[in-house]
Amino acid sequence: MLERLRSLLAGQAALLLVLLLLTALFSVSLDRFFTFATLRAVLNQIPAITVVSTGMTFVLMTGAIDLSAGSVLALTSACLGLLMTKHQWGLPAAGTACLTAGLLCGLLSGSICTFARLPSFIVTLGVLQAARGLALLATGSRPQFIGARVEWLSSPIPGAGVSPAFLAAALLVLLAHLTLTRTVFGRWCRALGDNESALRLSGVDCRPLRLMVFVLSGLCASAAGVIETSRLSTGDPGGARGFELLAIAAAVIGGTSLSGGRGSVLSTFLGVLIISVLQTGLAHAGAGEGLRYLITGTITVASVAVDSLRTRTADHV
Repeated sequence: MLERLRSLLAGQAALLLVLLLLTALFSVSLDRFFTFATLRAVLNQIPAITVVSTGMTFVLMTGAIDLSAGSVLALTSACLGLLMTKHQWGLPAAGTACLTAGLLCGLLSGSICTFARLPSFIVTLGVLQAARGLALLATGSRPQFIGARVEWLSSPIPGAGVSPAFLAAALLVLLAHLTLTRTVFGRWCRALGDNESALRLSGVDCRPLRLMVFVLSGLCASAAGVIETSRLSTGDPGGARGFELLAIAAAVIGGTSLSGGRGSVLSTFLGVLIISVLQTGLAHAGAGEGLRYLITGTITVASVAVDSLRTRTADHV
């Protein structure tokens, strides 16, 4: 057990070092950054992006991409708001309906990509537009205020400092990590992104596998929609713009290859933490939203460049 833990930490050493250096830099340069309040704020603002990034990691590892996650999140948020305000549904029933909507969005994207053999970039870009349009049409482009009926999900637990949403996201990361590293499904996901032809020749039908990762991504996006709605107390059809790009950035910073075949959910989670600490520190320093996006984008491009260089080097060996 200790040997496995040591091996696991060694694999994440570089990301842990970057996270610690960022924290140290902001702690030295900014007053009151390294406090329990800041730590609590960081941990309680990342559950939604953590859940989306987890689903995105599975998709990216198969060599595909899902650009619809942010819009599916917004559609879920809008549906949750409508069901709980206009129809007076409870959170369990409304949440289940929203998860079903996310599942259907993922099923739609996965079916078109799998059976029509269209590029996932184009398919999910179309689903992005369609889901956003449905959210705006259903609500008349108006946010749906829900209030205290959902706030508890993102409110810190007394004495714990973290919210139920964070605990749920952390549990999802653990289960997803075990799935990728300890199950046949996880090995097949890696193999699909690494060499689809070899996987097919070994007797594995790749179609259900590709379909399942898109369904998983849709479910994760809809679950994140419920979490984000609870954090804002509002179902916002226009929210979560660019969420899918942040999720991709977190996965890439965590070492997931855009060409497929390599990735880790734990590394993606560290990528989420790095982005969150970076943006929180820049916000404390008074940096505007534009500068925060510029720096995050630059780091993402640098991560992609490192991944590309590493892939070319491996191909030549």
